[in-house]
Amino acid sequence: MTASTRFVSALVAVAAVMGLGATLLLVWAPGAMAAAGAAPAGGVAAEAWSWGLMGAALATGMSSLGAGFAVAKVGTAAIGALAEKPELFGRLLIFVGLAEGIAIYGLIVSILIMNRLT
Repeated sequence: MTASTRFVSALVAVAAVMGLGATLLLVWAPGAMAAAGAAPAGGVAAEAWSWGLMGAALATGMSSLGAGFAVAKVGTAAIGALAEKPELFGRLLIFVGLAEGIAIYGLIVSILIMNRLT
């Protein structure tokens, strides 16, 4: 296993752990608020609020995992192509950037869900 493959694998693992932690925290938050006597913002029912938070967390976490997997595959192929033809750097950078865009789309969906809850 090469150093770049280990690095990408570590990034995917960190994204998975962070997504799981955010999901667990956001599922736990409505119960903690109810125990403290606070009501969710915007007049949304507590159950709907918790499902909205779950959806936002899953959108961000799963899109980050997908982006990590895509960058791992595209990045590996890009490094191989770059070793043979260095003049392809600009085109390959676009492909890697498109793969990273998946995480940004998930974050935008998450922001839209959170905006709808408030």
